[in-house]
Amino acid sequence: MKVTSSEIVISAVKPVQYPDSDLPEFALAGRSNVGKSSFINKMLNRRGLARISSKPGKTQTLNFYIINEVLHFVDVPGYGYAKVSKKEREAWGKMIETYLTSREQLKAVVLIVDLRHPPTSDDVMMYDFLKHYDIPCVVIATKADKIPKSKWQKHMKITKETLDIDPNDHMIMFSSETGYGKDKAWSVLLSYM
Repeated sequence: MKVTSSEIVISAVKPVQYPDSDLPEFALAGRSNVGKSSFINKMLNRRGLARISSKPGKTQTLNFYIINEVLHFVDVPGYGYAKVSKKEREAWGKMIETYLTSREQLKAVVLIVDLRHPPTSDDVMMYDFLKHYDIPCVVIATKADKIPKSKWQKHMKITKETLDIDPNDHMIMFSSETGYGKDKAWSVLLSYM
């Protein structure tokens, strides 16, 4: 997909704040600091649209981005970040769960994991949650540029096995640095529309 326009529409914490539109939505989930903002910026050809922070846990709202006036990306707060209070984490959890389980416009969740390391228990929990609620999931294994090509398949296999990936779910290797996997990611996402 050629992205000609993209901007943030709203940062929401509850359903009444979600955009009032029928456009398809894709939620982006992943642990803090996994590279969600870099993924968004690369997919949208915009350097600083999604703010990249050196401090994990910065995204505390559901951030809706409109793309080409035809779809939304929804950046959800990263999980697995310890430096916020338990109460705050529970509030985020509730906010994310409400969105994922009740939003009719949601077409699929893009689960971003770090290809360099086996998925964390939080990644597995998120994937299992999506499967439990029958929410379509696309796994993006990012930071592919950080490991030698000769080890890609080995790392993909570890990721697949750790998550126990459903054969019907797509798993795409991705690099926000080089753009590797970007076209494939777009074609898979558009197939859900």
